[in-house]
Amino acid sequence: MTDISQTQARVAGWLYLGTIVAGIYAQVFTRMKLAVADNPAATTSSILAHESLYRSGLAADAVMLFCYIAVTIIFLGLFKGVDAMLSRIAAGFSMIGIAVLSITGIFHAAPMLLLQNAPYLDADMQQQLARLALDLHTEGYIISLLFFGAYCLLLGVLIWRSRLIPNWVGALMMAGGAAHLFNNFAFILAPDFARQIPDLFNYPPLLGELALALWLVFFGIRTAGDS
Repeated sequence: MTDISQTQARVAGWLYLGTIVAGIYAQVFTRMKLAVADNPAATTSSILAHESLYRSGLAADAVMLFCYIAVTIIFLGLFKGVDAMLSRIAAGFSMIGIAVLSITGIFHAAPMLLLQNAPYLDADMQQQLARLALDLHTEGYIISLLFFGAYCLLLGVLIWRSRLIPNWVGALMMAGGAAHLFNNFAFILAPDFARQIPDLFNYPPLLGELALALWLVFFGIRTAGDS
């Protein structure tokens, strides 16, 4: 591998960390923090009371997607020598997931529009539609995670076959991708069952992606001279 590839790998690691941090912030510290289950009035009040925080979640989503687009392109270049077709298929899954998640940003923005710029709707209708928008965002998020799950699974296979990164990182990525697919297909096919899935199943995707990002940041990829 050339010095350019090594640099690209480290850049990908930093961008992947940016993806993870921005994604967690947007989902956990804005949407999940401000939404109140089964209470549209409380949800809308929370959003209006913390407007800047809520808007920052949409900005964080944009940062996450910018980073992930770059990560996808860099990984396509790094792993095309391992299996060009599989690398392209993996990148395709990632880009579709990015496109779906980009569209769901409309549903994140919708509550603010409904609550501040829809005087033709009464307060109850504004609250109900704002809650619906958040629910639609959740559904879109679930669909996007199916594509990201497929991407992580295939990326794990490429890592395992490439020997550029330790096999255990590839194994974690494959496990994380499989967990994404299992969890989110469950939400689509059997929502009641999915709600009973232990939170433990949410950790493999984060663990795999974090391991990959940190490895690239601190160690890069193996070169021909490495043992």
